[in-house]
Amino acid sequence: MTQRTSARVVGALFILATVASTVAVLVLQPVIGASDYLTQASLNQARLATGILFELINHIAVVGIAVAIYPVLRKFSERLSLGYVAARTIEAVLFAVGTLQLLTLVTLSQQFVAAGTPPDSHFQTFGGLLLAGHDWDDAALAFAAFSLGALILNYVLYQARLVPRWLSVWGLVGAILILTARVMVIFGLELTPAIQIALDAPIAIQEMAFAIWLIVRGFNAAEFASEP
Repeated sequence: MTQRTSARVVGALFILATVASTVAVLVLQPVIGASDYLTQASLNQARLATGILFELINHIAVVGIAVAIYPVLRKFSERLSLGYVAARTIEAVLFAVGTLQLLTLVTLSQQFVAAGTPPDSHFQTFGGLLLAGHDWDDAALAFAAFSLGALILNYVLYQARLVPRWLSVWGLVGAILILTARVMVIFGLELTPAIQIALDAPIAIQEMAFAIWLIVRGFNAAEFASEP
């Protein structure tokens, strides 16, 4: 691909990943967030399947971003470009582990309903463990890997001047904020919804601005021309 085509592909994949992730949360949360989630999961299998499908689309798009932008970043730093691919691959794997736990929850819910929804059984214990694992993967570990990838990407973009530096600085600040939030969660500190939104929003908005910039303007062609 030419660098212009690469820019458009990367921009489109950033948008696809964000849209797929958002749709997955909107579809899944009413089911897995319910107090009787085991019963709801059995009654809403099509809804869960739809949410899981959008999660898988997000995972594929995340890896696709790293693969599509790797040849561009490699011209300026091969080690950092490989680091970015590694970070985004780890992110996708951690997200996939969380998705696998949801698939297991669907099977568990079917067995729970078939057993007559017994109260205070091992079904609730196992279901709680699956949801906790999904939350840890999605809310903390995968986003910690994401933030490291965002730091690497925006550092290379800043050094290489492939996009306006204000956009790269915005990404670096946003990556630091979201990494801070995930480290706090890992260490057991409770974040209110308002604080978490405040820490997550900058990188979310920056990624969409970055994606639109790539689709409309592309990478800075002058920097490619100046590279040996």
